[in-house]
Amino acid sequence: MPQNLNKTTIDFFEMVYAVVRLIPRGRVTSYGAVANSIGTKGTSRMVGWAMNASHTARPKVPAHRVVNRNGMLTGKHHFGNNNEMQMLLEKEGIKVAEDKVVEFKKLFWNPLIEIKIK
Repeated sequence: MPQNLNKTTIDFFEMVYAVVRLIPRGRVTSYGAVANSIGTKGTSRMVGWAMNASHTARPKVPAHRVVNRNGMLTGKHHFGNNNEMQMLLEKEGIKVAEDKVVEFKKLFWNPLIEIKIK
């Protein structure tokens, strides 16, 4: 998590949260896909920092739906306990085995394709 949250960082986080709030129940995306969708390719780690800070954001941010590019639950240690991220995904019907989303490619939600801009 960045030490100094300036306006630019806060604006970035809010853009990330806006995209993540659009991920449908039962689907997942990656940190990189979120970064690409807001025009900041290469900022996957910063998206991860945003997910780590999202517990105070309102409306809520479904951070559990964001995983790494291989479907791994790399952010799970930022939840209340090591199993919470998996439990939240499983509650939505997403199967997880060995900290990885089963059928990740099938469940992958690509914001660049899925978000309809009017």
